[in-house]
Amino acid sequence: MTDEDIEAAVRNDPDAVPLDIDWSDAVVVMPAKKRAISIRIDEDVLDFFKSGGDGYQGRMNAVLRSYMLQKAKPKTKKRA
Repeated sequence: MTDEDIEAAVRNDPDAVPLDIDWSDAVVVMPAKKRAISIRIDEDVLDFFKSGGDGYQGRMNAVLRSYMLQKAKPKTKKRA
């Protein structure tokens, strides 16, 4: 396809959305520094995370972060 063919196809596609994104207010966010540790994990837990493919350590970190954030929430008293 030529550039003109592609432009015509995009113009005629009702699902095509313009991608004019204004990045002028974008903020660079640096990820938190990670620290290498040695930890003992049950074999089935490790197998579960590894079965999801590459990035299993990041997924494990995300689960631990979610738990940490839930535990850090202030306790609210229930009304009787």
